[in-house]
Amino acid sequence: MATRPAAGLGLRENLPQFTLLVAVNAFVGAMVGLERSTLPLIGETDFGLTSSAAVLSFIVAFGLAKSFTNLAAGAGAERLGRRRLLILGWAVALPVPLVIAVAPSWAWIVAANALLGINQGLAWSMTVVMKIDLVGPKRRGLALGLNEAAGYGGVAVAAALSGWLAADFAPRDVLVAGGAGIALVGLVVSAAFVRDTAGHVRLEQERHHDVEERAPRLTEALPDATYRRPALRACSQAGLVNNLNDALAWGLIPLFLASRGASPSQVGLVAGLYPGVWGVGQILAGQWSDRVGRKPLIVAGMLVQAAALGLLAASDGAVALAALAAVGLGVGTALVYPTLIAAISDAVSPVARPPTLGVYRFWRDMGYVVGGLLAGVAADALSYSGAIAIVAGLTAGSGLWVAFDLRDGVAAGAVSD
Repeated sequence: MATRPAAGLGLRENLPQFTLLVAVNAFVGAMVGLERSTLPLIGETDFGLTSSAAVLSFIVAFGLAKSFTNLAAGAGAERLGRRRLLILGWAVALPVPLVIAVAPSWAWIVAANALLGINQGLAWSMTVVMKIDLVGPKRRGLALGLNEAAGYGGVAVAAALSGWLAADFAPRDVLVAGGAGIALVGLVVSAAFVRDTAGHVRLEQERHHDVEERAPRLTEALPDATYRRPALRACSQAGLVNNLNDALAWGLIPLFLASRGASPSQVGLVAGLYPGVWGVGQILAGQWSDRVGRKPLIVAGMLVQAAALGLLAASDGAVALAALAAVGLGVGTALVYPTLIAAISDAVSPVARPPTLGVYRFWRDMGYVVGGLLAGVAADALSYSGAIAIVAGLTAGSGLWVAFDLRDGVAAGAVSD
């Protein structure tokens, strides 16, 4: 579809398209949410896996695929177009439920999650970038809060529903049927109604930046966002540790609770509470960061996550305490998640945004790889509680890193470094 002239920058000026992208991202999140309550249990019940590291291998595959897809999507967004990459992401999602349905071994499940990682790397990345394109610099935090709230609201609803349905139906059947429906709707809506945002990018670049500036190559963006620029470096490491937490919540907490006698519906409740609070809280957090700056929310969020994980480690799997810890983990993540993306976007120009965000999201989603490996190995070597305690300590350290490395100048709309 040809790019239409930009009507202007702002949430109100682009409300119909922005709202559509919010809905699309809810479906993107739901694709992952279906697995939150069911896939670790499927590994044990359908495939007889007894090692936590073996069960969590699907998260490692997901994280690797998503991380490298983020890099490719960021580098290719200007050349190929945001809308094309969004549609491609949904096309890749279509075979995921089919592969899971016919899987004769756990290796097939791991392969399906590699495809799911590609889907998320393309589709979620493009909904993020396109919303930032639409609203411009003034309400960036709110836009990202709404985007991430929709995505993780989709995760929460799908996690809770799949856990509830898995109490009465085979978990694999629930996952397959839900995944097929979501992927098909996401593809049709994106292809039929989403418009590209290249015109909005040009408009913001002309108003606020050097119109002759070119998008950085990946060989330039990678060192900038990894170690060269303090603001970007601090955000990248915090994103990695945040998703390390998410890998633990996704893969280990269901096994932890089930080992203490929790039912599938109780596992689904805890699995849904965390992304549910995370999703809703991001609307407020994103808007708040537009007013007070990014750093205070990122530091506070990482420390709240660490405290919640400490409570979970000490809970011995009691469902009430686990639910309270899930709420705390959701609050901490809500403070951090949209704010990190906003801080990255503040620090670079519009044409540099996709590749820089691609690098940030690469490191953030490598947290799934590190978290899946660390949580699985630590749980096998120590215990579920021991693995959770280790991650709690890492999260507190990450928050302190941000406190020392992220300068206070990274605030709403600022261009730092």
